[in-house]
Amino acid sequence: MKILNAGCPSADGFYMPAEYEMHKGTILIWPKRPGSWIYGAKKAREAFANVICAIAESEQVYLLAEANLIDHARETVEAVRKEKGYTCDFPVHYMQMESDDAWARDTGPTFVVSGTDETAYEERKLAGINWEFNAWGGTVDGLYAHWEKDDKVAEQVCSALGYPCYDAHPFVLEGGAIHSDGEGTLLVTEACLLSAGRNPKLSKEEIENKLKQYLGIKKIIWLAHGIWQDETNEHVDNICAFARPGEVLLAWTEDKSDPQYAYSRSCLEILERETDAAGRKLKVHKLPIPKRPVLVTEADLGGYEFEEGEDRREAGERLAASYVNFYLSNGGVIVPQFGDEADQQALEILKDVFPERRIYPIQARDILLGGGNIHCITQQIPAGRKSAAGR
Repeated sequence: MKILNAGCPSADGFYMPAEYEMHKGTILIWPKRPGSWIYGAKKAREAFANVICAIAESEQVYLLAEANLIDHARETVEAVRKEKGYTCDFPVHYMQMESDDAWARDTGPTFVVSGTDETAYEERKLAGINWEFNAWGGTVDGLYAHWEKDDKVAEQVCSALGYPCYDAHPFVLEGGAIHSDGEGTLLVTEACLLSAGRNPKLSKEEIENKLKQYLGIKKIIWLAHGIWQDETNEHVDNICAFARPGEVLLAWTEDKSDPQYAYSRSCLEILERETDAAGRKLKVHKLPIPKRPVLVTEADLGGYEFEEGEDRREAGERLAASYVNFYLSNGGVIVPQFGDEADQQALEILKDVFPERRIYPIQARDILLGGGNIHCITQQIPAGRKSAAGR
């Protein structure tokens, strides 16, 4: 692996592709943190295994786990595969690696590719970006006090898989804070990217320029907010996602008494007046949030083991449940389910939006209790080939 400290990806011909484009595989991290995953992460691991098996029906999965957990991860995944009848089309590749938590979207590398519209997927060159990670806010409002292992994950993944890696430190960013259409348009939220705990010395214009330089972006659409009480300072991947060029899905509620209503309404107004990098007006598909807020219960609270300096949950705390936090694999849409009456409605909408993909509903409350959901625990590796020089 070559660490690319000089230059920037866009100057070298790289750009961030869309998630709905072809993947080489998907990265996940096996959960273990006692302050995130209740009661020894037992149910969370079963939910992770369901996500892994669903993805592995159409692409390779790279599962990172610490040395003492790899065998357990393999046993759990295979047990779920057999129990649920998932096919074994793509084996899971287990990789020994240390981390502080299991949010591969935010700690794993953001991959960029080079090529043109005519370049075949397998001929695109591929490189990773290693952003600085500070647990969603560092000493200002970060969620845990020590994140040194997490900050090394992106570089270690690129090294293990043989991809060149651009070092973007000290620019703080997480993968869940950006959504690309692969054609020059990026979705972000002001609440997250302009938060005091990330890049406080940079102006909005300077942050935008940095994103354009690293991701090959031509236009950034700034939404004001994400999901209410999203502890990531409102990542965009929980509120709005591209379905294809010119089309987005937006988390929505008709309940004007819900704080989310004003947030989603604000996003809709922005999306309706914006165009993408190609000048297209955006088609917005409204995806409902759960009818009943998903809350932390007293029973849940008893399963956490918080360390000093770690953000603590409270009984009755509302979690940032959103069906927009789905993941697109090569052949499927992996969709969180919350045991809510809106579950089926969300599945039907996604089936209409993605008729070419299989819909995989996954009971995901046990992932949500950790602070995120299916999109947050996954990071795609776009289809492409290794390039020793990264150019």
